[in-house]
Amino acid sequence: MQGANRFQALDSFRGLFALSVVTYHIGLPGSFTELSFFRNADLFVEFFFVLSGFVLAHAYGRKEQVEWRRFFITRSFRLFPLHWLMLLVFIVLEVGKAIAYRKGIVFNFEPFTGAAAPAQILPSFLLIQSWMPFTDPLSFNYPAWSISVEYYMYMVFMLALMVSVTARLWVWAAITLLALAALYFGFGDLTQKSLRGLSCFFGGALSYMGYRALSARVAPAYRLFTCLELIAVGLVVALLTSSLDDKVLPATVLFCGVVVVYAFDAGAVSHVLKGSAFALIGKISYSIYMVHAAVWFCIVSLFMVLQKVSGMPLAPSIGPKRYVDTGSLLLNNLLAVAVLLIVIGLSLYTYKYVELKGQALGKRLAARKPAGSAYAASAQQGPESP
Repeated sequence: MQGANRFQALDSFRGLFALSVVTYHIGLPGSFTELSFFRNADLFVEFFFVLSGFVLAHAYGRKEQVEWRRFFITRSFRLFPLHWLMLLVFIVLEVGKAIAYRKGIVFNFEPFTGAAAPAQILPSFLLIQSWMPFTDPLSFNYPAWSISVEYYMYMVFMLALMVSVTARLWVWAAITLLALAALYFGFGDLTQKSLRGLSCFFGGALSYMGYRALSARVAPAYRLFTCLELIAVGLVVALLTSSLDDKVLPATVLFCGVVVVYAFDAGAVSHVLKGSAFALIGKISYSIYMVHAAVWFCIVSLFMVLQKVSGMPLAPSIGPKRYVDTGSLLLNNLLAVAVLLIVIGLSLYTYKYVELKGQALGKRLAARKPAGSAYAASAQQGPESP
């Protein structure tokens, strides 16, 4: 079994799937962004939930005692610093949108209305926007809806660790089944997005228990796992390009299986995914996910200004979505690639100067003894006078 090591192939998948979600949000007619695979890539959010449950079960699921204070602080400082930065960026962008609006640039919605209304700032700041029926989960930095779900799933997971190690499997199974039942039969007060997250997250935790059982009995043969990995990838592609109306439940089940297969890091695909380029993308995946909406917002806004100046249809609305169109299929594809490269470049920066610094601060705070402890009391008294 992997022990304390990272699941390298799964880390790389996290990065690749984050880029797929970026591609899903880009709208460029005739480009590769419009392939059916990428038009359904929002399903990879389910993969992120499954993988988070799997990884946390790996880290904490077998521990008799968990340092709750350290867990809370480190998890919070893992997510909040970049989230707060991007929330501020979107508020500033909304101010810019208001200025442009006064000059006659018409956007999909008026500035500071709907999902960007001032009343949405505090719920987004606290990451509760996806849990409350009266808040907009897509407020401001809309990809953060899943971060809202994930953060409070950490807290649910922490509570679930209060039972004995042997009982945790049953608690995780109960949460998974109840969330799925509420999602599909409509009972309960939780939002659809939070129920999706709960079912996937604790499904991922259950998958880890399956992985533990298999790893104790199955030798990770290279040829066998190469076949299993290729089959897993093929099934993912088949599902995303299928004509199924509701792909959420089959995607959840499939991603649980994919995570188990690739957790072994034993086949040819895993070997490729351990390469430095894929590893880097995996490392900065959270930044990729969080900064891309702002990048696309700026590009769309630029093309809307150019459209008003030139009179050319450079930023057409197709359905509810605003697209960008250069008028050339080649240029549209090149622009899509450029957007991905810009997102990766900015993500390298935010990973280094926001994520890592936030994590380091969280670790320092977690290492401090809480006020009121014997250690803290003795430290405040200081050394005795000579």
